[in-house]
Amino acid sequence: MPASLATPSPATTASVVPHRRSRSLLAPRRSSIAVWLDHHRVASLPSRPPSSVLFRSSTTAPLHSTTTLVLFGSRSPCCVCLRSRPPCPILSGATPLARSPISGAIQVSLYSLLYQGQAPTLRTSCFGRSQSYQQWDSLTSKFSAAANIPFLLLQMPQIILNARNLLSGNKTALSAIPWLGMLTSLLGNLSLLSYFAKKREKEAVVVQTLGVVSTYVVLVQLALAEAMPLPYFLATSVVVMSGLVLNFLNYFGLLNDGVWRFWEDFITIGGLSVLPQIMWSTFVPYLPNSILPGATAFVIAILAVTLARTGKLSEKGVKFVGGISGWTATLLFMWMPVSQLWTNYLNPENMKGLSAFSMLLAMLGNGLMLPRALLIRDFMWFTGSAWATLFYGYGNIACLYFLKIISKEFFLSATAGLVSWIGTTFWIDRLVHGGFHT
Repeated sequence: MPASLATPSPATTASVVPHRRSRSLLAPRRSSIAVWLDHHRVASLPSRPPSSVLFRSSTTAPLHSTTTLVLFGSRSPCCVCLRSRPPCPILSGATPLARSPISGAIQVSLYSLLYQGQAPTLRTSCFGRSQSYQQWDSLTSKFSAAANIPFLLLQMPQIILNARNLLSGNKTALSAIPWLGMLTSLLGNLSLLSYFAKKREKEAVVVQTLGVVSTYVVLVQLALAEAMPLPYFLATSVVVMSGLVLNFLNYFGLLNDGVWRFWEDFITIGGLSVLPQIMWSTFVPYLPNSILPGATAFVIAILAVTLARTGKLSEKGVKFVGGISGWTATLLFMWMPVSQLWTNYLNPENMKGLSAFSMLLAMLGNGLMLPRALLIRDFMWFTGSAWATLFYGYGNIACLYFLKIISKEFFLSATAGLVSWIGTTFWIDRLVHGGFHT
């Protein structure tokens, strides 16, 4: 084995250290390339001469041509590449060059990646991943993209109805739409948009962007009908436009890290403040009407973010605070079926106004994202999608059936389709993660 590919000594093992960037909004993009491990960016490596495919990272590892990067994990890495996710277009027939006695540790030379003029072409599945895995990876991405169709169909009837009422001068009809509920949904979409943009999940980014835009269109209609106070609408507009622009710049690696951290702190504080208040409000009048839950959560969120940014928390604490925004957004959407089912329990007669077709679309949209979330082992995404599929979509369909509002055939068809889809998803996922190589 060449000396440059040998097991590294402690003196030559790369360490990941914070990367200082300029204070400009658009940070330079010609100084580093990204290293990915199981769909997560683990380091950013200097590239000289500059590579044509560069990604932003908050960390950098200064390596030399004889340095070997050691990656530890319970599973073999799926990729180390210049792209944001597998299949890996970088590594050639050089599968793991050496294995450490430590279980799961893989040593990979980055010599050819950094200093060999151009990256070698792909000749084998990245790190031994099977062809089946790569095919399923591509297919699950298409499923996530297809989720836009039912979600768009779910929003369009309301938008069209609002437009007709506005054109006919019937502004009173729009006052029945709770703008606070729409605002909460918008915050959830923005938080998840930031989460998926950071993970470079393109299809999920498109789904959440569609959610932001469609919800904002409804808020525009409510503002035109004077059903939403103008100051709140203007503030919402600033947040929406800023969020879309910042997420767009971050997705393409054009945003300064400091600006992105500020945005993450903002959505963390917003999400953590809204979630307890929404949960509390669901059970009013059984609970007293109060803003105490939201105010308390707001203070806690401010304190947590401040401690994280001033270095007063441990590494695990900082990581926990960084993940709050995604989880609060997921829990906001997970609370929607709880609120709906609670309303169904209190007022069963109101179920007659619930559209079975809308619930079917909700079940389809969330169900189409399940395979992707399961494949990449994103627990948060999988939990949110599975919950919405089972309790929001299918749960309300079941309520409609037991109240004899929909036919037995409709209910059984939805049940059979859902069980078949989930069963097939888990079966294929087990196959592709089971090491079937082509």
